[in-house]
Amino acid sequence: MSDITWIIIAGALATYATRVGGHLVLSRFRHIPPRVSAALDAVPAAVLATLVAPAAVSNGLAEAITLIIVAIASLRFNLIMVLLIGAAAIISLRAAGLG
Repeated sequence: MSDITWIIIAGALATYATRVGGHLVLSRFRHIPPRVSAALDAVPAAVLATLVAPAAVSNGLAEAITLIIVAIASLRFNLIMVLLIGAAAIISLRAAGLG
């Protein structure tokens, strides 16, 4: 097998192990404290920020403008709508020659 295949398999196993590990740890608690629950609720946004921030900083003007548009849209719309607005913004800005 190629190195890419092994990397994908290792990534899948690491992802599965973290999910199972988190479930096993949380299943030991009778109830989740409010602070832990709030922290767990913030994890998806933090992961998304770690994926988006480098692209906005290291790429061109189109990505930075799209990030601003999406941040403003996220205050008003749900996640799917924000994703659609972001995709439309980046496609339009790149087509306009900013990217």
